[in-house]
Amino acid sequence: MHQAVRTRAGIAMAGTALLVGGLTACGGTKADAGGGKAGGGDAKASSPVEAVKASYLKTVAAKFAKAELSTVGKDGKTSGQSGTKGWYPASHDVVMKGEEPETRSIMMGDLVYTRTDKPVGGKSWMRMNLAKDGKPGIRLNEDPAEYLAMLLGQEKLKHVGAEKTDGIDAQHYKGSLTNEDLLKADESTKVMDEKNRQYLREAVKHVKTFEVDLWIGKDGYPVRVDSVSTDANGTSKTTAKFSDFGAAPAVQPPPADQVIAFENVLKGVDESLAETDQKLKDADDDLKEADKTLRDAGLGGLGGS
Repeated sequence: MHQAVRTRAGIAMAGTALLVGGLTACGGTKADAGGGKAGGGDAKASSPVEAVKASYLKTVAAKFAKAELSTVGKDGKTSGQSGTKGWYPASHDVVMKGEEPETRSIMMGDLVYTRTDKPVGGKSWMRMNLAKDGKPGIRLNEDPAEYLAMLLGQEKLKHVGAEKTDGIDAQHYKGSLTNEDLLKADESTKVMDEKNRQYLREAVKHVKTFEVDLWIGKDGYPVRVDSVSTDANGTSKTTAKFSDFGAAPAVQPPPADQVIAFENVLKGVDESLAETDQKLKDADDDLKEADKTLRDAGLGGLGGS
């Protein structure tokens, strides 16, 4: 039975590892997202707080964008994501890089679909639900709206100046924030729905410090975010580049007939292991019975005389 337990635990850990590290997004907006002025380009008169708020409102309305992320994790290993990010609700359709083979992941709210290397139960996708007991799974999604939401009302954010980043004209902003700064709520953050603002607060509670460089393009959208995040487990560094705001296709779930639930996979594994355990037990009983028969016949049993 010890082997069976180890096998099941290994399956569970492997399934969990398929998830995107550090998933989720903050919430929606009460304001008319199309009403904000762009914060990038030549908008030098705008304060960083005003520029971020205007960019946030415009970004919220776009709903989806292309994303390229590269992260050096707390363990020093580099990983990446390439594909589409969505927000309100949090979503993505990305290829996860850094491990071989690369893995495609689709997330819609609390449901994460991972494409499997080989079909499982005849299905090509495994689904995991991150919600527990009806409560949403709190996590960060590293989408452009979320990055901007973290910077709403942050007076420590400074305007560096006009720069080109990856050939794009943009305004560069920079800041170093504490956990207290990230949890601060003011009038700027009230453009978010209250439930989504609270969600974001929960998601950043563990972050001790957050250093950020933000570039907002002439069109008002964030084109790049470089961040260094530190918590109790260490420090990670991420470079996130965004494009095609509002032009990227909406994230869609995989075909339902190609999806198997992770809990069903575990159930099948449990049943298979239980059957194997029973067969081993039956075989052991048969050997004991054969040994007894030999000993009764005076032949010394299976272990010899």
